[in-house]
Formats: sequence, structure tokens, C-alpha cells
Amino acid sequence: MAHAVIDLGPAARALLDANWREGTYRGREYAFSVPSPRSYPWQWYWDSCFHAIVRARYDAGRARAELETLLHAAGPGGFIGHTILWGHPLDLGRALRYNIASRRDLMTATIQPPLLAWAWQLAVQGGDGPVDEPGILRHHAWLREHRALEDDGLLWLIQPDESGMDASPKFDHVWGRLAQGRLAFPLLIARNRRLGFDARRVAAAGHPVVCEVLTNVIWSLSEQAVGRPSPTPALLERLWDARAGRFFDDVRGAARPTPGPERPATWDTLAPLALPDLPDDIGHRLVEEVLLAPRFAAGVPLPAVALDDPTHSSRETWWGRHRHWRGPSWVNSTWLVARGLRRLGYGALVDEQVARLTAVVQREGFREYYEARTGRGMGARDFGWSTLLWDLAEG
Repeated sequence: MAHAVIDLGPAARALLDANWREGTYRGREYAFSVPSPRSYPWQWYWDSCFHAIVRARYDAGRARAELETLLHAAGPGGFIGHTILWGHPLDLGRALRYNIASRRDLMTATIQPPLLAWAWQLAVQGGDGPVDEPGILRHHAWLREHRALEDDGLLWLIQPDESGMDASPKFDHVWGRLAQGRLAFPLLIARNRRLGFDARRVAAAGHPVVCEVLTNVIWSLSEQAVGRPSPTPALLERLWDARAGRFFDDVRGAARPTPGPERPATWDTLAPLALPDLPDDIGHRLVEEVLLAPRFAAGVPLPAVALDDPTHSSRETWWGRHRHWRGPSWVNSTWLVARGLRRLGYGALVDEQVARLTAVVQREGFREYYEARTGRGMGARDFGWSTLLWDLAEG
């Protein structure tokens, strides 16, 4: 069957504009693009940040409005949840699976990687940076108070989905049968609900908390965007394993503690390449020893799990999207890593990745993720952050 050839720019604009929603709910104005009309009908925190970065290429007003909508949802202390339920509350079925205390809640009670300040720096035009936005500063203050559990300022997570990597196999040893994608995952949600989704209470009760790589890469980028001291040195001190040449999460209270080198090889070890202050020697080592190894390089950019890792899987299963971080490739991962590749002089490698991804998107459309070997489109259709390919292609 023949597939229509798409022009990335117009196709990305058409998708984001078709996914646009605006109105007033509970006295608050909203304006944003849903990640996907059928599968994700509300606002997701870091999805909106990615949408704004792409939209800034052609519509600065709506790019800013999308980020301001996250600020409109913020609680009095600066908390902004993983999902904001603009327009209508959760149905009963989703209420069991979403991190809410009550169906009356405007947003979920857990976080996503705190991308807002960095996205504001990249997407908002007109001179006022994230440091000039009191709502962003309150948001960062909330994160430091409630999620920086130790003096180094790095953030800790209470659930896999707070990382944005959901059912990644790297969390299996942490939460065991309660890990995301397992049948007992709702029990983890219920337990954290009883503890108020409070990281300090969760840790004090002896339950797992994780100082996670990707989340703290995003946190470092956003802290630097608001003029704070960079957390990158602390990230290196806590999460970089020089002997293994990889970054590993720090874990407290794991169900089945596993030494770092024995954990699954997942893409997030490459996420620190996005840090402008990552030492060049570590950056080159990540590229040469990890990214260019066949276990990652042979896949459609960028496999969530190394192709030869025993935990890699791109199968569709009866629990559907819960497999999505166990193998398939995501455009946002490639976009993030490419920022470091260009800085380190690997521009030709970025061009190659763009060409491979463009061929996949031409054939499959903007899908949520892609099978890591064949590029077959998987998950939600008309998926917003996959339009990052346009931003990636334009450099």
C-alpha cells in the first residue's frame, strides 16, 4: 500500500493545530494541544513543553499560551501535576489508574520531568525569561522543598510514571510486582495515595524512592534556565559510574536491589548528553561506547532499551501501551540527545538520525512510538511530541 509523502513542517503545524483546545474550566483559562485526540484528551505536563518548543517555530503566541496554561493549573505552593484534567474530570475506570486523591481534583498528584523553565527559555519570545515568571519560580521552590530529599538538590521520584519512562524495565527491580505495566501497579498508586503522594512520607515508610537520571537531566536544564546553580556536578557525583561508562539511578528501598551494571541497558544513560555543562570526555565516551554500539545504533533512533538486552520488547500486548518504554523508539529521546551530539561535533550523526526518522514518519505518520527495528508505527496516532522531528531537522 502506498503512503503519502508528507512535508514535515506543514504536517507538524497541521497536527498541533488540530489537537489545539482552549476554553475556561473552573474559572481558569486553558489553551494547549492534547498529545493525541483519542488516547490523551487532557494536558500532559512535559508533552505541552515539547509542543510549545515546536510551535514556537511558527506561532509564538500559542507557544507561550500552552506554557502559561501549565502555570494556570498550579496549586498555591507551585505544584504542577503530571496531567491536568481541563474540561471534564476522569471517568471511573481511569480514576483507578490515575494518580488522584479525588475525582474532583483538577490535576494528578504526581510530577513529570520538570521541563517548564527550560521549555520557556527555548520557546517564549519577547525578552522575559523563565526567571521573570513568578509561577515558574514557585514551581521550582515546590520541587526543591518536596522532592529534593538530600542536600545535593537532586529530585527523587515515588512512581515510575513520574520519570516519563513509565514501564521501563529499569524500574522492575525497584518496585517488583508493583512496577508499572504489572497487574499490581494500581496497588502502588493506592499506597502512595494513602501517603498523600508525599515523597518524604513514602521514604520514611521504607517504600522505594528513586533519584532518576532523565528527571535530573531535565531538572538541571530547568534550574540553569532560572539562573540557579547547576545540579550537573551533583548528578555526576551520584549517578555516573565511570567504570561502567553509564549513568544509573540511585535507589532507596528497592524491592529487589540490583547493582548498576546488571540493570537493563536503557536509553536514559544517554540523556545527560543534553547538558551543556557535561564534561566533554564523558560525552564522547557515551557516544562512542553506548550510542554507536550496535545495540543502540542498529535501531530506529532511539531505542528505549538496547536491542540485545533481555528485557527489550516491542510486542503489542493485552495491556497495550504499558510496554511502550520496553523497546520501541521515541522521537523526543532522539531530539534531546541530539542537542549534545551537535555540541560535541557529531553533526553528521544527527543528520543520519534525522534522515532515518524522517523516512519512518513519512511512512507511518506522527505516532506515539515506533518499533525499534522496523520503524512500524505503534501507540497513539497524531501524537504531538513526535513533531519534534521538524525542530530536529531544522536544527
